[in-house]
Amino acid sequence: QEIRKVVQALEQTAREILTLLQGVHQGAGFQDIPKKCQKAREHFGTVRTQLESLKTKFPAKKYYRFHEHWRFVLQRLVFLAAFVVYLESETLVTREAVAEILGIEADRERGFHLDIEDYLSGVLTLASELARLAVNSVTAGDYSRPLRISTFINELDSGFRLLNLKNDSLRKRYDGLKYDVKKIEEVVYDLSIRGLNKEATVGAGGEK
Repeated sequence: QEIRKVVQALEQTAREILTLLQGVHQGAGFQDIPKKCQKAREHFGTVRTQLESLKTKFPAKKYYRFHEHWRFVLQRLVFLAAFVVYLESETLVTREAVAEILGIEADRERGFHLDIEDYLSGVLTLASELARLAVNSVTAGDYSRPLRISTFINELDSGFRLLNLKNDSLRKRYDGLKYDVKKIEEVVYDLSIRGLNKEATVGAGGEK
């Protein structure tokens, strides 16, 4: 019961962060990305407090006995942290960096930690979000962003190909990455057909 209460509070905070970040998909959203990321990071302060509280509700050695209770919300928080870091620097957040943002351990031996499969699931959710962002970038007239997203997602896909995924739910999520790659490729292809990719490359200047 105690665990469930804290998990519900975490879910609420995750919803607030998601609502905030969804604003980047709107036309004017690209202008204030830094402001949205800063606000999201403030919300992660609440997440850290809530996770601190969660740690006190069960014996540290029984992490996996209760893991199912918070697994889903933790994966969602990984995705949100990864999305913030991507929007800030267009890089992939490491598991260690996510653990730091959430105020938990990366190392299993040290107690309440970020399970590797929860981290990977969150990253796969990021891929779907970026596929959507690529489409909405074009609508907003930002033609260079889809090209950068395409490079990032292809690198991500290459990384996942190196993994031997045994977990069924993770395997299914990974299968979805193929569709995200395809969706972004279609956006980039459409830009090249319309000659907008050249404009994007010139417009991007020295940007990544």
